[in-house]
Amino acid sequence: MSHEILSVLEYMEKEKGIPRDSMIQAIVTAIKGAAAKGVNAGQELKIEINPRTGALKAWSLLEVVDSVSDNRSQIHIDKARLIEPTATIGSVIEREIDPSALGRIAAQTAHQAIVQRVRQFEKERIYDDYKDTIGDIVTGTVRRRERGDLVVDLGKAEAILPQRERVPGEDYEIGERIRCLLSEIEVTARGPELILSRANVKFVRRLFELEVTEIADNTVTIEAISREPGYRSKIAVSSSDPKVDPVGACVGARGARVKSIVRELGGEKIDIIRYRADPIEMLEEAIKPAIPRNVKMDQVGKKIYFEVSEEDLSIAIGRRGQNARLTSRLMGWKLDIAKEQTHEVGFDARVAEAIKGWNGVEGISKEVAQFLVENGFTSPEAFEGVGANDLMNLGFKEQDARTLLKIVQIHRQNQA
Repeated sequence: MSHEILSVLEYMEKEKGIPRDSMIQAIVTAIKGAAAKGVNAGQELKIEINPRTGALKAWSLLEVVDSVSDNRSQIHIDKARLIEPTATIGSVIEREIDPSALGRIAAQTAHQAIVQRVRQFEKERIYDDYKDTIGDIVTGTVRRRERGDLVVDLGKAEAILPQRERVPGEDYEIGERIRCLLSEIEVTARGPELILSRANVKFVRRLFELEVTEIADNTVTIEAISREPGYRSKIAVSSSDPKVDPVGACVGARGARVKSIVRELGGEKIDIIRYRADPIEMLEEAIKPAIPRNVKMDQVGKKIYFEVSEEDLSIAIGRRGQNARLTSRLMGWKLDIAKEQTHEVGFDARVAEAIKGWNGVEGISKEVAQFLVENGFTSPEAFEGVGANDLMNLGFKEQDARTLLKIVQIHRQNQA
């Protein structure tokens, strides 16, 4: 039995990291509890285990009396003095017993209690081992499924990837390697439970921190990030070094860096934009190639109203409003997007506008201006290459034609 105990102590210490003293205390407590329910019920025991050899010794603690009423807890003074010559009535002596006398059932019960205690030790150590890893990316192997969740073996412990923390469309086979964010440690009645996530927005942030050296050395900063897992992420980045392009650093040579992250995310699209402190400039960056027009800001309600052309409306809003939602979360502002209102200008209105333009040319009457516009001369610039004969063909007299050409020439010279 000593050899078995020593083997347990050494294994738990080396493989599980459980201190030998703690394991001995657990075994002693388990044996005492098991023996008290077996053939040794009613006896008070003292048990010691040698941490170096694993040797187990047991003693029965007996009260010294002059009249024995319970053999399991008392001993007559005469017998007591054979064990301890200085024993007196009322004192307690220790009588060594054979550990095997504790009984087979007690040993089996103790074994079960030891296994339970070991599990408890392992769970208690999980928090200490992983508390500093919360928010980091961990790698493990999918072991099994439990009620829709995935159980992932991280090496020292098992973790849970809940259904709610998985990316829509992703699935994993048993034995497959997987990278996740260790999002939290939940304290449950069964002990600490490691919770993983691939849907958390922090997962994308950590991937960029690991992949982009400029982010790791704080040259480039991720100022804001928004995500719809499995579909699209938007990231706003800035640089503390004017020589470093933050967007280019994240994209990498020929897109190598961002492509690596996209592969890890199963093809999720990633938009990387340059961060702007001004909300309107940030809006312009975030919805490119759409162009915001007629922008109005509500500073109190943190709301921005703007219009886009009909062609840009679908780009700004995105599929099922996705782009608008991501941009809103990225900026921290509510967005109100509308189609730009355009008014068709009729023929008469265009003619009137052209005639009005001739009013600024000295020497041209309203009647002459209207005649010129009706014949295609909508501005002085339209007289490029026009001669007197061209005007005479429209009905002008030669002198009037030359005078008109002179007026237009002087006006164009003054405007040059």
